[in-house]
Amino acid sequence: MIIETNTERETFEVGRALGEKAAPGTIYALSGDLGVGKTVFSKGLAKGLGITEEVNSPTFTIVQVYDDGRLPLYHFDVYRIGDVSEMDEIGYEDYFFGEGVCLVEWAELIAELMPEQTIPITIEKDLSKGFDYRRITIKETK
Repeated sequence: MIIETNTERETFEVGRALGEKAAPGTIYALSGDLGVGKTVFSKGLAKGLGITEEVNSPTFTIVQVYDDGRLPLYHFDVYRIGDVSEMDEIGYEDYFFGEGVCLVEWAELIAELMPEQTIPITIEKDLSKGFDYRRITIKETK
């Protein structure tokens, strides 16, 4: 599925719609360049889960847990991870195979750890279509 957005609000709403449909154990792998809108999308996803806390990119903590929604959100940012063994240290399997929803930014850096049922999401800019234009590709798994 490809969705094109032209405002931050529209990108947020795509995330919110996914959050509203997310089931326990859902894992999203979110990819895109720096500044493409991954955090805006993540905030929307959290809102769709009913999370009221402020959501930020967990760049320096690897994982941020939000548990005040209808399902917990485990928001990973593995951009600064030095080695995949760091994921073992934080007990990633408890999150990946738990009852919440995982959102993993920069998941391509830990591709070998991502479960088969992971849903890849890519956000891309195209400045020829406008500064706020985003192309969001969501690949459904079987």
